[in-house]
Amino acid sequence: MSALWLPCTQMQHLADHPPLAIVRAQGSTLYDAEGNGYLDMISSWWVNLHGHCHPTINAKISEQLATLEHTLLAGVVHPPIVELAERLVAMTPAPLQKVFFADSGSAAIEVALKMALQFCQQQGQTAKTKFIALEHGYHGETLGSLSVTDVALFRAQYQPLVIEQLTTPSPANLFAPPDIAQSEYEAQCLAHLKTTLAAEHTRICALIVEPLVQGAAGMAMYSLDFLAAAVACCRHYGVLVIFDEIAVGFGRTGTMFVCQALQARDATLCPDFLCLSKGLTAGYLPMSCVLTTQAIYDGFYDVRLERGFLHSHSFTGNPLAATAALASLDIFAQDDVLTRNQALIARMAQGLQALARQYPDRVALTRQTGMIAAFSLMTDKQNTDAQAARALARYCLQHGVLIRPIGAQVYLMPPYSTTLAELDTVFGVLLDALAALDISHLPPMDTVHLA
Repeated sequence: MSALWLPCTQMQHLADHPPLAIVRAQGSTLYDAEGNGYLDMISSWWVNLHGHCHPTINAKISEQLATLEHTLLAGVVHPPIVELAERLVAMTPAPLQKVFFADSGSAAIEVALKMALQFCQQQGQTAKTKFIALEHGYHGETLGSLSVTDVALFRAQYQPLVIEQLTTPSPANLFAPPDIAQSEYEAQCLAHLKTTLAAEHTRICALIVEPLVQGAAGMAMYSLDFLAAAVACCRHYGVLVIFDEIAVGFGRTGTMFVCQALQARDATLCPDFLCLSKGLTAGYLPMSCVLTTQAIYDGFYDVRLERGFLHSHSFTGNPLAATAALASLDIFAQDDVLTRNQALIARMAQGLQALARQYPDRVALTRQTGMIAAFSLMTDKQNTDAQAARALARYCLQHGVLIRPIGAQVYLMPPYSTTLAELDTVFGVLLDALAALDISHLPPMDTVHLA
């Protein structure tokens, strides 16, 4: 361990609490060297979809490895990346016609921001140099993505490097005052957004949002009604829209993508950019992409090289990652995953209800969007308890369940391979952990996790 520096971790804390050492995994379970199993209730940072070491994905990657492991994607293509682009376009709303690949969620955000800005510049809209994002939003930790991230813990120490952008209040339930209905709070937030766009639209390039769920904010959730109204407002003022579905894409919210649910609500509404990563390869290999419209693409189509989109990295469109993504899409189709997940979604809702019913003073603001469930852990009815959340996580780990609270916000985002029986085990351990907290005030888990 002496050479290793871990992300999102205060390394000094590991002196007393060494990191969990995992040597293998299968399905929804991680295993340490002693054979102890841990149900992976955070999908290994929200990336794993179909379970670890899925035989279909393993076989497809092994087959691809024997033919082509990598080639550049500048002026060169290969069958897996061509097929993946076509399949992503086929399964997303019709206006999204082009796919640009990158390697990480942050890189996808960088691509979308740069693409939006350059498009506006090349359309002669040179005053449009600003972006607007929701307060408490998280879009990555590279400098461009950090400029539209509003989480001080990630951003404050790098402020001299960050370009200031505009923010508008988050409509999420986690931030609503206790004495106001959620619908009324969302209406207030929408009014603020409309006022800002009315005053600033001539210099705003795009709105960027995490649709429905702000993950790193603590699984803060808001309605499709707000999202639809926000997109419509941007359309009215000629402001582009970026959907960051990096965390919520590929079925996490119940539908494959939030933009599909938006189109079902109003066929005229679609983001100009859709950013995907995490579940894109079902948690196997780093890959991300940005889908965009023919109109955006046409804005770069020119004989002059400098008017092209000159963003790249060495491993763009890696064949092994593309093959993993294709295998994941096959599993969705063959196993009817989204339909099968409905039973898991219902069982998670029942589990949340049981926690709130048995511990009404400890468990507050239970919330769920599809396969994402969360609650706030309280010291009393007014104050959240981040220290108790860390203690709860340590108890769960000792009893075979891996969770990682975000402050006082405890959440579950399990792989789709999770069984109903495994969910029953998880909620049973959570009930026991809450009882142990009240009885013995367990010592805090001294590790830092924020997203």
